[in-house]
Amino acid sequence: MLKKTLSLVTLSFLFSVTSCKDNATMKITDADMEAVEVATKIAEEKAGKMPVVEFDKIDHDFGTINAGDKVTTEFIVKNIGEGDLIISDAKATCGCTVPEYPKHPLKSGESAPIKVTFDSTGKSGNQSKTVTLTTNTEKASETFNIRANVLTKEGIPPFKK
Repeated sequence: MLKKTLSLVTLSFLFSVTSCKDNATMKITDADMEAVEVATKIAEEKAGKMPVVEFDKIDHDFGTINAGDKVTTEFIVKNIGEGDLIISDAKATCGCTVPEYPKHPLKSGESAPIKVTFDSTGKSGNQSKTVTLTTNTEKASETFNIRANVLTKEGIPPFKK
């Protein structure tokens, strides 16, 4: 029975292979090949025209500050790539750090400030926070950091969250 089934499957396979007289490579026309080449060229050009982020600095140290101080700095972001830079979001590792970023696309060569405010209320000691930008760059995100050494007021413990 197994031999008969195997023979039938083999015969069916051979029949299906030999009955296809159309050669698949004969169906591809010169126009099809040209369309593929054009699409490939466009994709390669688009890949080369990505925005590229450059910061004036990637770290900022506020130094020693008092608990409760709100301090602000700016990071300048510049698009040194060929495509428009779009920053779709900016988030910090802590709610005490608030980034304000440009909402409009930055053309090649354009710069814009990213304002970062750190609220030291309830913080003490060395603090380090990272800001992450969601972008349309090849990496899809860019990061920079702030630091501060927060001193508590004498006799008043820092507020705990």
